[in-house]
This record gives sequence, structure tokens and C-alpha cells, in this order.
Amino acid sequence: MSLLAAHINDAGITVLGERGVVYREPGFALLDDRELYTGEKAFANARLKPRRIHNHYWSSLSAEPLSDARFRHLTAADLVSLQLESLWALSSKAGDRLIVAVPPSMNGEQLGLFLGIADALGIPIVAMVDAAVSATRREYPGAVPVHVDLGLHGALLTRLSQNGQAQVERSAVVDDVGAVALTDTWIKSIAGAFVRQSRFDPLHTAETEQLMQDRLPEWLSLLAARDSVEVAIDYRGIEHRAELDRLEVIAAVEPLYQRLVGQLRALFRADEHPAIQLSDRAARLPGLADALSARVGGDVFMLEAGATARGLLARCREMQRSSSSVALLKQLHWDQSPAAIGQSSQGDDGKRPSHLLFGARAWPIDSQVLVLGSQPAEGERFVDLPADMPGVSRRHCALRQQGGQCIVEDYSRYGTFLNGHRIEGSAVLQAGDQLRIGTPGHEFKLIVTEAAHAP
Repeated sequence: MSLLAAHINDAGITVLGERGVVYREPGFALLDDRELYTGEKAFANARLKPRRIHNHYWSSLSAEPLSDARFRHLTAADLVSLQLESLWALSSKAGDRLIVAVPPSMNGEQLGLFLGIADALGIPIVAMVDAAVSATRREYPGAVPVHVDLGLHGALLTRLSQNGQAQVERSAVVDDVGAVALTDTWIKSIAGAFVRQSRFDPLHTAETEQLMQDRLPEWLSLLAARDSVEVAIDYRGIEHRAELDRLEVIAAVEPLYQRLVGQLRALFRADEHPAIQLSDRAARLPGLADALSARVGGDVFMLEAGATARGLLARCREMQRSSSSVALLKQLHWDQSPAAIGQSSQGDDGKRPSHLLFGARAWPIDSQVLVLGSQPAEGERFVDLPADMPGVSRRHCALRQQGGQCIVEDYSRYGTFLNGHRIEGSAVLQAGDQLRIGTPGHEFKLIVTEAAHAP
């Protein structure tokens, strides 16, 4: 009898035992001639039979019938059950027990349904632990850690507190910035390179489109260490080649990276030192670590493959199910030595704004506080906003230059939003950012004027 650790992430569900990884498959399902398959077999047909593929069942786990016409007689719970049954059959032996790391995207109702499915299948789940906590095995002294992982349909961000242990403080999901969106974007971009360089369009047939998906991880891995790489696709005995440029590959997904960066920046206050902990899945994305280092700042740490399941198994060996219910644990002790933290502050990539643009007027931002609100105070620099906008406080927020950074502080109960994300007390601003206060809201643009760069 042994203990297994599972990391439930639909981009690659992983089960770890004492001898290493015993199961790793994505959350894909294929309905083919009334036969249902999940995992790698479904993923290997994702481009060949796209209308028979479903890959939202983990992220939208429920007992409601699926809206997809071909799957309408099924529920997401049915597909999860099928994959869990396969997972357990392939990875376990009689008497084995399971501990599970779950993503922040799963709510209480979904976790309850997941446990009910496991119980019906006879899978003895001992405990459930938040995935970010499971992956965080060491303290980041003087810094604030945020764990970054990637699911099929969203990026998963978890801010952790460090009061003697790793503990969930706040989580966020960046929708549509997941493995599926990144893969689709890269496949289209690389197909464009083939068309330009060899006049061959690999998207013309499902066969070559599937081949691109299958080889994409290898191509991205090569680009992680090179400025360019030559790739080839064989179609009907003819080999077609294209040279992929690393910077072009990164530029293709820049809008997706920027959305992740925007949400991540809103999780850090202006006076905090970021410690960004990337899962191996996120760390493998070309250019992401560099983008986070430049635009968010602090230190970036890259975890090894299977770190979440390994961290869970290492610290939960003695856990026993004490009752009929299984609670979700959101804190665990550390079992590794503290990380070495650098001295850099939050990054602004050299784009510190000099003015706040509102309407037709640009307000200078300097060491003197600039307050935004509906009721001016005597002696303050103040952007006077109409009082009839809901969600605007009399003294809502303030901007200033401090310590080489442009900072916004939120004084309101309604919230100040940076690029669409509510900040936690304060945040560092960059040129091109947008602030919003109120509902539907006043919008402000952070800009750099030519005068700001004058000698």
C-alpha cells in the first residue's frame, strides 16, 4: 500500500508515486464512433477531428448536460469520471491512497462533485491541498511570492502569505490565456512562416496541422536556447522547411503575455518585492520569464517538472482521512531551505510615466501628490471628478513619483482598477497603463511626454 500524489491541472494531469511520475495526460476527450477516449489519445486527434473533441470539462465541471451538440448526452462530470477511472487504473495498485493538489479555479461545488466522483469510483482520497501551496516548499524572505501556472484555458495566479508556512492569500484566473490559446496562436504564426518561406500552408490539411501541434513542444524547447531554429514538415513525401525566429515567436503571443502581466502586477503593492514562482509548464514558455522580470520586477524562480505533486507527496506522507469529509487545505509547512532574494524592486521596463491624461488635459506626476476624487481638498493637487458617477470616493486615489517609481495608492472602498484589475492598496504604474475608477467609470491614461525626456 502506498500514497500517490495527483496534480489536477487539465493542461497535464500528473500522478506521482514513490518511483516517479506514473500518469501524465491532458484534459482532452474524444467521442469517436460512439467510443469515448480521454487524455493523450484524444489530444493526438485534436486537429484531425476537432468537432469530436471536448477540453473544457475540468474547468467547467458540473452535472449539467454539455452544450456541445455531439456531447449533449453527456455531462462534464461524465468525462471527468472517465479520465479519473483511467488515471486510477493506470497508476494505482490495491490499497493505494491518493492526495490531490487542486487549482484555484475549482470552486467549492466543483470540489464536492469531484470528491463524489472519486468516491463512486472507489478512489480513496486522503486530502486535497491548494496547488500553489503544494508547489511552494520554501520561504521567500522579505518578498511576496506569487505562484504562476498554466491550465488549458487560463493562467492561474496565487498570492501566498508566509506566516511560518505557505498559505493562500488571494487567487486569480486570467481567462483565455492558457495552453490552448497559446498553442493556437503559435500554430497560426508558424504556419505563416512556412507560407512565406516555402509557399506551403500546413493549415491546409488536418494531418499537417496535427503534426504541427505534436512537434510544437520540441520546437519551442529548441528556441529556448537559440535565436532561431530550422523546422521541417513532411507532406506526401515532400519536405517543407521554415526558419523560426525566437523574437517573432515571442511577439506572436505578446498580447497574451501582456494580459498575464497586467493581472500579476495588480497582485503586488508598490512597496513589495515580487517573488514570481513559475511552474515548469509556465517556465517553458519562450520569453515569459524575461517579460515578467522586466515588467513586474523582483525575482523569478522556475520550478522543476512535477514540482506540485512532489511538494505534496513530500509533506503529506503521514496524512490520514479522519472522517467521511475531505477539507481543502490552503496552507502547508516548508520543507526546503529559504530562497535567496535579490535587491531589485518592481520593474517598469524603463517606462515610468510622467503625466496622467484625462480628457484633453495631461496632469504632471511628480513628488507632490496628485489626488483623484469628487471633492477637492484645500492645498492639494486635485483632479476634480463629477460627483454623479457611482463608485467614486471624495478622495479616491493618489499618484506620485517616489523612489524612482510612479505609484498609485487607493483610498476608496470601491476600488481602483489598473488595466482592468483591482489593485490591493497600491501599485507601480508604467507608461501605457490605464486606470479606472467608478462605474462604468472614469478612465485615465499614463503617458510619457517628450518634455519628460528633454536633457
